[in-house]
Amino acid sequence: MTSQTHPLRVLSGMRPTGRLHLGHLKGVLHNWLQLQDQHRCFFFAADWHALTTDYANPGIVQSTIWDMLIDWLAVGIDPDKAVLFIQSEVPAHAELHLLFSFITPLPWLERVPTYKDQISQLREKDLGTYGFLGYPLLQAADILIYRADAVPVGEDQVPHVELTREVARRFNHLYRKPDQPLFAEPKALLMPASKLPGLDGRKMSKSYGNTIELAEEWKVTEKKVKTMPTDPARVRRTDSGTPERCPVWDFHKLYSTAEERGAIQEGCTSAGIGCLDCKQVLLGHLEAELQPIRDRRIAIASRPDTVKDVVRAGNARANTEAERTMEKVRKTLKMGYRV
Repeated sequence: MTSQTHPLRVLSGMRPTGRLHLGHLKGVLHNWLQLQDQHRCFFFAADWHALTTDYANPGIVQSTIWDMLIDWLAVGIDPDKAVLFIQSEVPAHAELHLLFSFITPLPWLERVPTYKDQISQLREKDLGTYGFLGYPLLQAADILIYRADAVPVGEDQVPHVELTREVARRFNHLYRKPDQPLFAEPKALLMPASKLPGLDGRKMSKSYGNTIELAEEWKVTEKKVKTMPTDPARVRRTDSGTPERCPVWDFHKLYSTAEERGAIQEGCTSAGIGCLDCKQVLLGHLEAELQPIRDRRIAIASRPDTVKDVVRAGNARANTEAERTMEKVRKTLKMGYRV
């Protein structure tokens, strides 16, 4: 994680574009759990960001945002340790984004690697909009409005943090004295990448239909795992296999003990065990991890008013922090009119 001896201000968000799955748990939420114990964290539901690619279907945000927030709480994200809020409930994000858009050169946005990558990957969507081009600038506003010291990201998101640093630098250069910067330049806090693939060996993604959702019933998870593809060489129970060719093996590398992996490797290559035997070991580990989360989720979901109270309090704290920054921004830009 980080060797910092003092707490950092950390900002991270997640787009509500569908149900959370095991990839989100391993790739994001487990990192958040560690960060909230070490730093002052702001975690937000990025509903405006969801519209950058799903603007034609805004209903998906409304239908998934509360499920996502409930998942966070069920996993253990603690509102006593971190500020949990909804992006659009803090309008200052949009105000700062607008002001940044006046000073940010267009080529800075066009060179962000994920811009062209996403356009090529999402050919079925019309992404020729400013909202999509400018979403890294909205991210910069998200980060700088809370004066974040660090942003937890994967390697593919590092250029977004670098853009944020450039925007902060440009704002300070244009409007502040060299020894009186308004915005500090946040650093990228590189997080361990999730090594968990989907059930078919590809990246775990709702669009591939290869996920294990955090909220699904255990019998659904059990069926998915039992029907996972295995080494194609194992046509019959008596055929020997190669674990490295099997998607199930990738799960064992994360979940099973060294002793279990050794036994599975031996049993698979010698045909001493069947694929279902191998999967039963994995199911035991998945059940141990997921069932407590699902039990907590059911309990939390049964108290919707409590969840809304948590978010309402987080929104208020986020608004206070954001407005504190915006007062300084408006004063810097000489926009504090009294009428």
